Amino acid sequence: MIKAIVTDIEGTTSSLSFVKDVLFPYARAHLADFVRDHGDDPDVRRCLDQAREAAGGGFDDAQVVEQLVRWMDEDRKVTPLKTLQGMIWEAGYRQGDFRGHVYDDAVQKLKQWKSDGLLLYVFSSGSVQAQKLLFAHTDHGDLTSLFNGYFDTNIGAKREAGAYQAIAKSIGLEAGAILFLSDVIEELDAAAQAGLHTTCLVREGDLGPEVRHPQARDFGAIELPA
Repeated sequence: MIKAIVTDIEGTTSSLSFVKDVLFPYARAHLADFVRDHGDDPDVRRCLDQAREAAGGGFDDAQVVEQLVRWMDEDRKVTPLKTLQGMIWEAGYRQGDFRGHVYDDAVQKLKQWKSDGLLLYVFSSGSVQAQKLLFAHTDHGDLTSLFNGYFDTNIGAKREAGAYQAIAKSIGLEAGAILFLSDVIEELDAAAQAGLHTTCLVREGDLGPEVRHPQARDFGAIELPA
């Protein structure tokens, strides 16, 4: 019996276009100014130092910013970059520059599952801070109370089974009691390898007969494994 559901965000609860066409360009445009204005903040400095180390060392702040922009353009899942993006997005949300997008069907189903007593979690490559900000500032209001917890790449890479094993251990459930939702086959494969149940969200395009995971057009079509 499924006792917990772990969901991805981008392409699953929220549109790809919101993340790629709104959030990423906003962070890219504001990164240099944010580092200049907040570089003395201990949390920002920690991210810059981590990014400098990941880039091989020897960079000044301006060069670190250039490297961070390159990572953004390459869609690299580098933890200090994701943390800085979350900080920049926080300012954007609070200033009302944008609101977090969540599909209507996702909101309805998440509320139903919560009412049914299921535990709900998020696992995204975006930082935990960024995840909370998105769900706190939506057209449906603050949705953060729906979730029991959040996971980002600090627990492991999304395409590696170890991350899902660590999530199951953190939740305190057997892997077989957890359902993972995503639109990325490699993530679903890793979750299945770890023993989790899976469902692939295919919001656009054709359902793939070659896909080894249950598929659903939206949250309303998701069937919980027995």
